[in-house]
Amino acid sequence: MTRTVQPAHDDSLDAALTVRIGTGLVRGIRVRGVRAWRGIPYAAAPVGPLRFRAPQPPAAWPGVRDATDWGPVSPQSHKGQFNGARPDIPQDEDCLNLNVIAPDAPVDPGALRPVMVFIHGGAYSVGSSREVPTQGEGLVRRGGILYVSLNYRLGALGYLDFSSYSTPERPFESNLGLRDQAAALAWVRDNIRFFGGDPDAVTLFGESAGGNAVTTLMTVPSAHGLFQRAIAQSAPPNAVYPPALTAEWARDFVSILAARATADGIARVPEHAGQDALADARPDALGQSRALLLDASPARLAAATMELTVRAPDQYPGTIPLSPVIDGDFLPERPLDAFRDGRAARIPLIIGTNAREGSLFSGRIDILASTPKRIRAIFANTKKKARKALKAQYPGIPALRPALDFGGDFSFWYPSLKVGERQSRYAPVHFYRFDFAPRLVRTMGLDATHGLELFPLFDRLDGWFGRGMTIIGGRREFKAIGARMQGWWLGFATTGEPDAAWPLYDETRRLTLIIDAADRVESDPLAERRLAWGAFVPHV
Repeated sequence: MTRTVQPAHDDSLDAALTVRIGTGLVRGIRVRGVRAWRGIPYAAAPVGPLRFRAPQPPAAWPGVRDATDWGPVSPQSHKGQFNGARPDIPQDEDCLNLNVIAPDAPVDPGALRPVMVFIHGGAYSVGSSREVPTQGEGLVRRGGILYVSLNYRLGALGYLDFSSYSTPERPFESNLGLRDQAAALAWVRDNIRFFGGDPDAVTLFGESAGGNAVTTLMTVPSAHGLFQRAIAQSAPPNAVYPPALTAEWARDFVSILAARATADGIARVPEHAGQDALADARPDALGQSRALLLDASPARLAAATMELTVRAPDQYPGTIPLSPVIDGDFLPERPLDAFRDGRAARIPLIIGTNAREGSLFSGRIDILASTPKRIRAIFANTKKKARKALKAQYPGIPALRPALDFGGDFSFWYPSLKVGERQSRYAPVHFYRFDFAPRLVRTMGLDATHGLELFPLFDRLDGWFGRGMTIIGGRREFKAIGARMQGWWLGFATTGEPDAAWPLYDETRRLTLIIDAADRVESDPLAERRLAWGAFVPHV
């Protein structure tokens, strides 16, 4: 719903907070020493006839739009494998909105500021641009940049491929969340100048699923030119799959949705509609399946998504069903192949992972290839000699600690390494490994695990979790690391170079910045492990 207010007066306060963009006037807010505009629509509401369709341009509005409060976040389950948005945070399919943070200083039209666009993580099933309300403000205050964050469609609405249910009368398009992100970047290109930002100095960065979005968008032809630099933190770059596999996940999902609808007495559907519909092409089964997808409430879709993602790690070991699809159109090829052959955007890249990415993924968030059954399935794709060499890198596997390290390296570290080495053939690359963990985190056996670097980078040490993890030591070091990381990220966004002391990465020396209490540069860290993974076919 459009939120509008009429300007009561036109003093200097309003002039600094009211901005005219392509679709109308927006009025922001001053908060904690910055100016912020929230909940700005960058695309039309993807509801009704636009459900499962590519994003469309937003409509203009009359008057002045109130941009002082956050927009709705994408529908998601609060208690699933990952903690989704709190119940008090509004969720809606009409979630294609973004936020802009700018320094609280007059806009000089002749001196546009660099722009940093952040894509949140959450396994493409949870998360939002308001998850940490203060995120990005420290970068803006310190570096004088503009920070943009966005919501995009999650779960079944954004990251399952239902194109096999498409008809000319009712199309279902693929890669919807990825298309949303590209639409947000196009909005930045067209509108960020009005906030004092430079559309030709845009750095796209993201973590986890957001890192996957960064590396994938670098290989989307229609996104080329929308950003000039990229930072991929703890990305799973190879979590992009062929349409034959994504069609299986779509059928699994429809079966789950059908079973839930029947159990609740909501609808009568042909038995096994999901599995059988494409096999025998019965019009009634296809029609019922389409109706299930189009009529289900967002909450029901989110619940079925959670059930699918719980089942998938054992049914499809080593894969992540909520992921982009190689559709031959918007995403024409596997990103690792595009990086290898120079068809990815030839732009500067910072990429890296944390020392023990996989240690977080046990218990409730058990999604990696880290159980004996899943590891056996992964090794089945590896020749005996290569399998033996790879096992030697994880002594004690399948015991939990080496198994989690194996799963983390499989999903995050090794494919990120491949992206770095391949992109370095065509553009500047800086590679890092984040090694530091506070004493309590190490005592818990997590060490430098997935997502830990976000706390120093985004000044998140003063919250209850940040204070808790540093209660027995490490707070001073963490704060110092955060200051250094912010300096590197801001330097990169401003000049394309993070720091003179951080050397370029190439396939010969493989110089890597190890981020720790005392930073250091190492040449080809874990070289033996890298060579062992190099014989593993799916990642070459």
